Amino acid sequence: MVAALSLLLALFLLLHAHVPNSVGNLGSLVDTFLPWWGLFVPALLAAALWRRSACAVAALLLPALVWLNLFGGLLGDKSHAGGDLTVVSHNVGADNPDPVGTARDLAASGADVLALEEITARARGTYEKALATAYPHHTVRGTVGLWSKLPLSDTEPVGIAMDYGPLAATKPDGAEAADGRALRTTVATDRGPLAVYVAHFASTRVTPRDGFATDQRDRGARALGEAVAAERIERVLLLGDLNGSTDDRAFADLTARLKSTQDVAGDGFGFSWPAAFPVVRIDQILVRGVEPTSSWVLPATDSDHRPVAAGIKW
Repeated sequence: MVAALSLLLALFLLLHAHVPNSVGNLGSLVDTFLPWWGLFVPALLAAALWRRSACAVAALLLPALVWLNLFGGLLGDKSHAGGDLTVVSHNVGADNPDPVGTARDLAASGADVLALEEITARARGTYEKALATAYPHHTVRGTVGLWSKLPLSDTEPVGIAMDYGPLAATKPDGAEAADGRALRTTVATDRGPLAVYVAHFASTRVTPRDGFATDQRDRGARALGEAVAAERIERVLLLGDLNGSTDDRAFADLTARLKSTQDVAGDGFGFSWPAAFPVVRIDQILVRGVEPTSSWVLPATDSDHRPVAAGIKW
């Protein structure tokens, strides 16, 4: 039985992309937590040793090799020295009890470009005041913002299909602006312009009725993918809480055009949520036209997310 379960696990890992999304978005849910399926390997190994089954131990080589093929590249430290810019993204949390402390920690990170998501109307002024000295340039659109040591220009909101359905067209423009969850701006660097997108996609939920409810988030991913595809500046940076792993097939429109700094230059999986015990990386830094030199997760603040950081160079 242990050998049979090992073979089934190997087959599941090998063919996970074929798990359908037609029933409760099960495929996306599997994609999101796929690295954790590797925990079954040591559990099955313990069972094989307890049964003293050489056949079962041999069978376990298959899922182990498949898992290493999928995720082994993330286990080592791929970072290296250097970098023209340090960038940080943080969902600061709508219920953050200490925005001043969070802003202080983020400024101390040394970020040249800092993206914040889930900024409430009540806390916006606090962040603007606390970050003003370190970052002379900033822009906020709805609940997302960007603080920069370098000049910003051409800032505009980006529609990510948060309002959908027959009543969407009746929403006042002012209300849409206040609720905006994505922006695009240009950072002026000494190596030329850098197009920067900041986004906070809709949250996902697992419910008995709907399964893995991701429809609104997925619409946002497709809409932002279209915006990035139309971007005329060669160098692009996307910072944000995407409420999903880049392994999730729902992000194909983005991952086909942008690469994850954690995948290219990180150390480990870079899990960022929940802050107390991170089990998944839903806070992302994705790039095009620049080279990541390092990628890491910063210590927890009073948010339920941890900040993520990366170094990039031209």
